[in-house]
Amino acid sequence: MSNILYLTASIRSEAHSVSRGLGQRLVDGLAAKTGASVTTRDLAANDLPFVSAERFAANLTPAAERTAEQAELAAIADTLIAELQAADTIVIASPIYNFGPPAVLKAWADLVARAGTTFRYTPTGPEGLLTGKTAYLAIASGGTPVGADFDFMSRWLTFFLGFIGITDVEVVAADGIMGQDGEAKIAAAQEAAQKLAA
Repeated sequence: MSNILYLTASIRSEAHSVSRGLGQRLVDGLAAKTGASVTTRDLAANDLPFVSAERFAANLTPAAERTAEQAELAAIADTLIAELQAADTIVIASPIYNFGPPAVLKAWADLVARAGTTFRYTPTGPEGLLTGKTAYLAIASGGTPVGADFDFMSRWLTFFLGFIGITDVEVVAADGIMGQDGEAKIAAAQEAAQKLAA
């Protein structure tokens, strides 16, 4: 059976978050179409740790060679990486905060980017190891147009996913929703998400 990994990053609850609403539409539609199971991880609620020098060293140490302290430090990254490896489809619902990604989404990326596991270095440059997967990005922003030069979230996230081998990426965006036509933009994004997952 296929598996969908659903990641959310908004600090707002599902009732008040546009990105969560878009992401849920995608997940519901994809699960109904494929019969996939869904693994949900609320990055904002789980209080992911930032990478420290000790955690970085633990993450790079082979599991069989870790000390007990290193095993404890690496446990969260091991879990997050296993979720990615098990997923056929990844849906990431995230707002743009101050032109970039929420800190918890960057923390997640720092934890799952593990040399030798999710990517590797080769004589011709880095190579992503999580190939054969599809990602959907459900993005919301108050004022930053998705794809603009000063949108450092969707461009970074698309690049990062490609870096670890996930190059098939679709984007659904409700951007500039704090403007006068915000409700119309949200409705259009919801319709686009439903069509994409149909």
